[in-house]
Amino acid sequence: MERIHNFSAGPAVLPREVLEQASDELMNWHGCGMSVMEMSHRGKEFTTILEAAEADLRDLMKIPANYKVLFLQGGATLQFAQVPLNLMAGRSADYLVTGDWSKKAYKEAQRYGDARLVASTEAEGFTRFPAQAEMDLDPDAAYLHVCTNETIRGVEAFDEVALPASVPLVADMSSHILSRPMDVSRYGLIYAGAQKNVGPAGVCLVIVREDLLGHASVHTPTLLDYAIQAEHVSMLNTPPTFAIYMAGLVFKWLLDKGGVAAMERINVEKARRLYDAIDGSGGFYRNPVAMANRSRMNVPFTLHDPRLDEAFIAEARGHGIVQIKGHKSVGGMRASIYNAMPVEGVQALVDFMADFGQRHG
Repeated sequence: MERIHNFSAGPAVLPREVLEQASDELMNWHGCGMSVMEMSHRGKEFTTILEAAEADLRDLMKIPANYKVLFLQGGATLQFAQVPLNLMAGRSADYLVTGDWSKKAYKEAQRYGDARLVASTEAEGFTRFPAQAEMDLDPDAAYLHVCTNETIRGVEAFDEVALPASVPLVADMSSHILSRPMDVSRYGLIYAGAQKNVGPAGVCLVIVREDLLGHASVHTPTLLDYAIQAEHVSMLNTPPTFAIYMAGLVFKWLLDKGGVAAMERINVEKARRLYDAIDGSGGFYRNPVAMANRSRMNVPFTLHDPRLDEAFIAEARGHGIVQIKGHKSVGGMRASIYNAMPVEGVQALVDFMADFGQRHG
């Protein structure tokens, strides 16, 4: 069966080359006679995989030496609790709410301490990222939490938030990490669930500055303490070995493609084609997000007549275009065009949209 064009928001499309390599190595990894899923996480084989994955990620993101890289479990959602448990340290923390995921993070943080809402665009349907002047920032906050790309609403932050040097910036980058160059040194902590732009579900990346370690609440479970996880090199318990292996293959694929700068150029072109199709449809398709904050990774759009939604989804499936339905809380459509989605896949969607609009407009 030919591969389809999978626009799922996550678990999402993976590079064909990565899947082929994993298939070739599934039964016998590098001549060791067993699968990665079968090997001991403390054996030399998996240690090699883990060390290579970290080294390649550091290379891709230019991660400074004073940052720890952790491969954890529980997805990005567990970080909504793990961040305040480790970083609040009896102080208040600032939260910027720009979509459903940052709202969930803010709500969870309130369970562990004084989480302050510094700005929210919920009243506007989460269609933009707030301007600096709108943010009620506390210069004494333990940290400021932001979600730099909201997967559901398709809002991406391109402008940098100006913060006092004493306030660490914590970012949920789950759905656009590795899609463009990021200055890691601007952040105290970055986290990202892998199942969108890195690899299969099961592992969560955490990149944390060393000075933020060792301040966890006394109520923090041992497994959730960043300092202890760093001390044990992400192997306090059995890590998600196969997910880490797959992420490592994706990192090498990205390096072979020229790194994140090269990937950004491709992502800009993919996003341009799709947004041009929406904006040029004469109102048949619409995207509600402010132009300056339109995500390159997650593109929500609606049809001028919602009664056409089911026909659009069904006909798209007939053209090999799947997982295009919008999130249940928003409706409409959503095309997630992560790194692994080729330009050809986006063009197939654009061509279908033009044909559908012509026939139903």
